[in-house]
Amino acid sequence: MDKKKIEKGVKLILEGIEEDTQRPGIQKTPARVAAMCEEILGGIKENPAEFLQPIKGEKHDEMVLIKNIPLYSMCEHHLLPFAGVAHIAYIPKGGRIVGLSKLARVVETFTRRLQVQERLTKEIADLINETLKPLGVMVVIEAEHMCMSMRGVKKPRSLTVTSAVRGSFRTHDATRAEAMTLIRGGLSGGREV
Repeated sequence: MDKKKIEKGVKLILEGIEEDTQRPGIQKTPARVAAMCEEILGGIKENPAEFLQPIKGEKHDEMVLIKNIPLYSMCEHHLLPFAGVAHIAYIPKGGRIVGLSKLARVVETFTRRLQVQERLTKEIADLINETLKPLGVMVVIEAEHMCMSMRGVKKPRSLTVTSAVRGSFRTHDATRAEAMTLIRGGLSGGREV
């Protein structure tokens, strides 16, 4: 990542909004923003498929669901953040499962890029589908977008919900309904969430 170029661009923005770039509170802002970009947009060079290596010796063939995976990303349209949760369900084929944290790492890698939520949802589902070749995969993302909350229509707390459904989750209504029931209510530690 070219941090010097980012610093120059941020300085131009500050000048464009008629901010005093020599003011003590602003002087280091270009460098801070460049460091932030490196941290939160570093996923562009990473390959999330590396995380999806099946665990040897495991033969699970029932639904696996990880819900409420926190996510933060940057909308590519206005360079403002969006934040929410991802829910990932898949049904292993041939017993191929991955470590649970690996699915969260896939989400993190894709969110550390300029994104739109619709593409993010599809990218996660497609990668799991192509790499693990499960019987089915479903990804649901719920997020609040600052480009909608603090500018434009100014509707804070509005949630955008997107889903990508592959395989048996698409072809079997009962499978999809089971996953949605677990996402929406389900059980957590023996009690309803």
